[in-house]
Amino acid sequence: MKRRTFLGAAAATLAAPSLPRAQAARTLKFIPHANLTVVDPIWTTAYVSRNHGFLVWDTLYGLDEQYRPQPQMVEGHTVENDGKLWTFTLREGLRFHDGEPVRARDCVASIARWAKRDAMGARLAALTDEMVALDDRRFRIRLKRPFGLMLDALAKPPSNVCFIMPERVAETDAFTQIRPEQIIGSGPFTFKRDEFVAGSRVVYERFAGYQPRAGGTASGTAGPKVVHFDRVEWHIIPDFATAAAAIQSGEVDWWENLTADHIPILSRNRNVNIFTPDPLGSISILRPNFLTVPTNNKLFRQALLRAVNQADYMAAVMGADPKYWKTGVGVFTPGTPLATDVGLDAMKGDLNEARRLIRESGYNGERIVLLATTDIASLVALSQVTGDLLRRLGLNVDYQAMDWGTVVQRRASREPIDRGGWNIFCTNWAGLDHINPAGHHAMRGSGAQAWPGWPDIPRIEELREAWFDAPDLEAQKRIAAEIQKVVLEEVPYIPLGQFFQPLAHRRSITGVMQPFGIPVFWNVRRA
Repeated sequence: MKRRTFLGAAAATLAAPSLPRAQAARTLKFIPHANLTVVDPIWTTAYVSRNHGFLVWDTLYGLDEQYRPQPQMVEGHTVENDGKLWTFTLREGLRFHDGEPVRARDCVASIARWAKRDAMGARLAALTDEMVALDDRRFRIRLKRPFGLMLDALAKPPSNVCFIMPERVAETDAFTQIRPEQIIGSGPFTFKRDEFVAGSRVVYERFAGYQPRAGGTASGTAGPKVVHFDRVEWHIIPDFATAAAAIQSGEVDWWENLTADHIPILSRNRNVNIFTPDPLGSISILRPNFLTVPTNNKLFRQALLRAVNQADYMAAVMGADPKYWKTGVGVFTPGTPLATDVGLDAMKGDLNEARRLIRESGYNGERIVLLATTDIASLVALSQVTGDLLRRLGLNVDYQAMDWGTVVQRRASREPIDRGGWNIFCTNWAGLDHINPAGHHAMRGSGAQAWPGWPDIPRIEELREAWFDAPDLEAQKRIAAEIQKVVLEEVPYIPLGQFFQPLAHRRSITGVMQPFGIPVFWNVRRA
């Protein structure tokens, strides 16, 4: 499609259908960072699917802005038998969007499905002897030994999130996507399947039967989820200039990820507010596939690591001003307790050394498929820098450009290159995802059970287990340093830097929140 044709289509999408003024005032229009192609936030770690999940489903616990788990769907819990017996009680009045009450057995099924895909959930499952509903409002988890991160696991907002679904939906195999018609939520909004247009618009309506938690204030993903809009519309606008024009003109209320190029322009608009909501930022990574040639070769992966200059990547993502980014990023988020500089000198942007390692790896001109994203500004930049770097290394690059939704689908393929497989893609993780080994998908070395890329690195798994059992923070730090050393040797992924993504919203709305990088649609209202 020509650019002019696309811009016209995007403008038409925003303008039609025309809403009466009163209805428009009760509608919030939002530009998400990506197209929603997967509606199952358990099947994928894609943040756009996770963000969709927070509108539709609720969680047993939320995480407040001080990173403390707080009761959400539960009334409370008890812990007995030296930390090995947990009993949870749901608060009264919880209902699914089909009118059915939320029951303990729904929670048991939802936790079980989530645990098959999530890193912390898998740890919980490994320690669980029994998980059973006691009655409609109570369920029990009996552990083999204490798990101090129980509430952190159930409250964690990074992907994958333990959303509570009806039992019949949660019984879907964790490696099979639930379908749009199965989206029966427990949260403050219903998903309007009849208005869902992939690549154009996603619509949610306020669920009149939702009961916010009583008392307290909204903080992070915790506290009362009070909805002030009858309708939330996501408008998919992959053209960044069109998105900027829409927020300037007031056609939309909120732009999730403001691009660096448009910060100066929108800063001059007195009707637009810009701020950076997440102090932990985002961590960019390059992910190699351990199942395909030549990225299955450790020497080849080490060559890529040696060639990386994080500053090149971060400047491409957020511009030349370093206040929006950091280098010297390893396995754990800068500024958090486990961050270390151990082994970081391996990433020194040395192309000559990288070429030498490529020769030693036996590389023989094999095609290297790079899944390059076209519709998320930061991932466009990461993809372009990676493509250029691979070419400068003399590699045979197959740069396959596609929207992020297609990348999410393609990266799940374990096929060889000649049957639709891949070698490399780039993505971002919230800084909260990388503060420790518990929920850190990218560092895992669990082979077929790992996140796409499927690295099989038993030593990382051994160290992760040791971290869970460490007696104090100092011991955890020593283990974290060893984990980073192994990661930079085996290269399950390459950290590309940390950046801080601002959002933009019209001053006509207040209460805008993107805690931990998650746009939430409760407590926001017209000014």
